[in-house]
Amino acid sequence: MKTTFHPNIDWRHTFIWCCLTALPAFAAERPIPPAFGPHVGLKPNDFADARSFQASDRIVGTYYFYWYDAATKEHIIDGDGTDALTTHPPTLEDFSYRSVTWHKRQLRDMIAAGIDVVLPVFWGAPSEHAPKAHLHWSYVGLPPLVQAREELLREGALPPRIGLFYDTSTLRHNAWHEHVDLTTDRGRRWFYATVRDFFSVIPPWHWAMIEGKPIVLLYSASFAKGHDQSCIDFLKTEFPKEFAGRVPWIAREVSWRVKADSTVAWGGALGLKNPGVASLGPGYDHSAVPGRDRLVVEREGGAFYSRQWEKFLQRPSNFVMVETWNEWHEGTDVAESREYGRQYIELTRKYADLFRKGWRPPVPRGRYTDATSVSIALGANNTEAGLKQIENDDGMTQPAEFGGRTARRSALGTNQGRYIYFVVDESFKEPVPKDFIVEVTYFDAAPGTLALEFDGSDESAPFSGAYTRSPDSAKLIGDKNWKSATFRLPRARLLNGQNRGADFRLAILAPAFAASRVELRKGTG
Repeated sequence: MKTTFHPNIDWRHTFIWCCLTALPAFAAERPIPPAFGPHVGLKPNDFADARSFQASDRIVGTYYFYWYDAATKEHIIDGDGTDALTTHPPTLEDFSYRSVTWHKRQLRDMIAAGIDVVLPVFWGAPSEHAPKAHLHWSYVGLPPLVQAREELLREGALPPRIGLFYDTSTLRHNAWHEHVDLTTDRGRRWFYATVRDFFSVIPPWHWAMIEGKPIVLLYSASFAKGHDQSCIDFLKTEFPKEFAGRVPWIAREVSWRVKADSTVAWGGALGLKNPGVASLGPGYDHSAVPGRDRLVVEREGGAFYSRQWEKFLQRPSNFVMVETWNEWHEGTDVAESREYGRQYIELTRKYADLFRKGWRPPVPRGRYTDATSVSIALGANNTEAGLKQIENDDGMTQPAEFGGRTARRSALGTNQGRYIYFVVDESFKEPVPKDFIVEVTYFDAAPGTLALEFDGSDESAPFSGAYTRSPDSAKLIGDKNWKSATFRLPRARLLNGQNRGADFRLAILAPAFAASRVELRKGTG
């Protein structure tokens, strides 16, 4: 099974909610409250001044973390008094989700960056209405954001429209201490009520919509106790009843096993992901967040961000999310900062304009541009020739030697999976899906099956095709001999859609396995 990597699951989710006052055991029976905001029970004429994107429009969005407050030190100083931010805003003056001036400055900078849609990261939930909803940043921060946008509109500016990024961590961490099961009637109503609450606070003429449908992007499904298609269907059935017939436009995060209008993958700050709604970012560094293993993706002076944009522009979809505008804890921000100034605002504008013009960069030439194959010899020190092997929680390996031949053997991963992951050099890839062939030299150590999963074009495959299964497999009999197996990769995208940015992986259903060489060849399709 795939281990989904979610770098932005923040330790603060657990800390904040665990510090809330414990509630009685019957909390699960509390009724779902009515809509939090006043903009509910809408009529068609309430949308007279609303504007909508068309499905063919090229849209640039960004995730907006509005939880900071300099006065209370919320999300600025850790509990032990240390700095909670890896990168920093240029000043802490008026730095607050309560400040219209701060929101207005961010929206104005988003205009400068070419952002069309802003998605506030919403932690609201039915459990957070009372008794202290007036203190909860998710609710308190939205009216000043709306006012800031109103003022910019009156000044003749065109600020980004407002959609919803549903931070589904509230399905597990909330004031009622419920672990919400979205397959139940209560869970479905909770799910709908959270979306309803957000839009009830935002006047409809500020909504970001596609074909008249308000935009909703979902975070990971892993926080739900259970989920199925019924929660999406319920949301799409109930929402129109209170919002003048409008049906939400939903992009599911790849971990959701449901049908939706599109698909988005979290983690674009580590490298481009494009299962439908693309995600990309400037790099990643959560050094300021306590309790995490070190993970840094260097910005390279802006070169990393530029490469992700250019890779996206070679095969663009119509909607791309910048990850993120201002998540300073994890160093994924493109907003103006003390460390980088306005460099990433300017870079975002450059590539947003090229995206809308339909510009496609030339395919990058490199060492393997004219090669017909790339390969890797595996051992204590791998010898790479256009292929790189990477480790992941479910793809751990160890050096080994069998019959005088060096190799790497699979180790049981933390989630009981056995995989070996590979990344293909960018200069070997094609701008369109292409057929490839993989040949694996392996030691048949134990009975089982060897398969291969690749980042392909089959949208019905797991995670929107990122784990498309090759039609070929090899039977392992455990006779302790070296062998080879060949796998076809029809219409492979190789867009780094797998864990840790991998392009394909060996899937091992056997208690022991080792490989000494892997070769990827271009096919004829």
